[in-house]
Amino acid sequence: MSGGNEDLLTLIRNGRHERLEWLGEGAALESMATTLTALANSQGGWLVVGIVGNQPSLNGVRDAEMVIDRVLQAALMVDPALIIPLPRVVRAQERSFVMVQIPSGMPHVYAYDGRYLTRQGADNTALKPRDLRRLMMERGEASFELEVARGASSDDIDWDKARAYVASLPSIIETNPEKVLLRRGCLVQHDGRLRPTHAGILLFGKDPQRFVRGAEILAARFSGDVMGDSFERQDIAGTLPDQLRRVEAFLHERLRRVAHLGRSMARDEQYEYPFEAARELVVNAVAHRDYSVGGDSVRLLIYSNRMEVHSPGGLAGPITIDNIKDERFSRNPVIVQVLSDMGFIERLGYGVDRVIDLMTQRDLRSPEFAETGGGFCVTLYNQLQTPIVEKAPVESYAIAFHGEFRQIAINPRQEAALVYLHSGSTRITNSDLQQLFPDVHPETIRRDLSDLVTKSILRKLGEKRGSYYILIDES
Repeated sequence: MSGGNEDLLTLIRNGRHERLEWLGEGAALESMATTLTALANSQGGWLVVGIVGNQPSLNGVRDAEMVIDRVLQAALMVDPALIIPLPRVVRAQERSFVMVQIPSGMPHVYAYDGRYLTRQGADNTALKPRDLRRLMMERGEASFELEVARGASSDDIDWDKARAYVASLPSIIETNPEKVLLRRGCLVQHDGRLRPTHAGILLFGKDPQRFVRGAEILAARFSGDVMGDSFERQDIAGTLPDQLRRVEAFLHERLRRVAHLGRSMARDEQYEYPFEAARELVVNAVAHRDYSVGGDSVRLLIYSNRMEVHSPGGLAGPITIDNIKDERFSRNPVIVQVLSDMGFIERLGYGVDRVIDLMTQRDLRSPEFAETGGGFCVTLYNQLQTPIVEKAPVESYAIAFHGEFRQIAINPRQEAALVYLHSGSTRITNSDLQQLFPDVHPETIRRDLSDLVTKSILRKLGEKRGSYYILIDES
């Protein structure tokens, strides 16, 4: 927002709301600090100084520099001190106004005069204890994964898995699994005995879902591009490492394979999405989801035209849709560390850049990121124009062909004809293709080549017995 006359009038047109408040020039520091705190603990937004009344009266300010000083003073009264962009002076209707922006995704949970506030419509209200706890977890001020799992003891840890994990660590001197899990944050000393944290239960527990509801993956493959009655579903439970191994097997079994022909017409089968990109998204969802949101699981939904990965809980800390490629923040650093030790994820990043690069390399659309009601969703699109039926007598392949024929469905005989034309021959006849498929009826061979003409891949030259076919781009 440039902050000019038109922008200010547009901003206030719909009145005060969750992301907009205004005050008069003489507003008390307490009113400013309260509003700044509430905006910082919600989605961010704007405070405009120089407007009064519910039916806004644009009075403006007489001393803009003094107002800016008072706004900055109010920001310093917030705990912790609120670091915000420098307020700006804008002009509208021949008057000056001070505009204060609170960015979304602020890094802390803020209080003024001991009160934790948020925006509810046009009002500043106190955060309820449950909402405050969740906000603290989202912004890294508190950690669900480090809390002791209620009712759990060290007997609820699968020590065979813990010992296998410790044995796999390449450069660690300590071999006692209890001490390693203590150091990692999977165990804590509580009331004089070892107790597993939520992270410990999720990573090494005998029955994790007994203590953390919803800590599982729902994986489903639908036949069409919407949910329907025809689908395959798996409910994947167990420890997080076991879940990731099983979801990887699900992806191998349920992602369709696409035949790609390069410039040399060498045939290469690939998944409809880069497999590592699909896998990375599920790993990220498992590693970074909000496990304090009970009763909701990570959902992997594969449709005919797209794949969606839904993760419970909003984006963590300062992460927003706009900065998700560049910002780094981990809601569950213990889980991330252990999964990294096990080789599931890269410790230093979320893999978002990698997913984008993998999709770009395959000429597929970039992933779409969206915050949903209480969650986060990433969508990959396969851009296939025709359905693929695997293991059928005559398959239909979507050909990723370098050039204008990309994503055109052809059958294996037509594919063989294109390979033939890129293997030293500049023309192909019905008889040539018949020799490659002697058991296929001649009329079927004729229709195959005619179909490639209809699809603007081949051109037919000559008449009757003397007819032959050439690639259009070689004519």
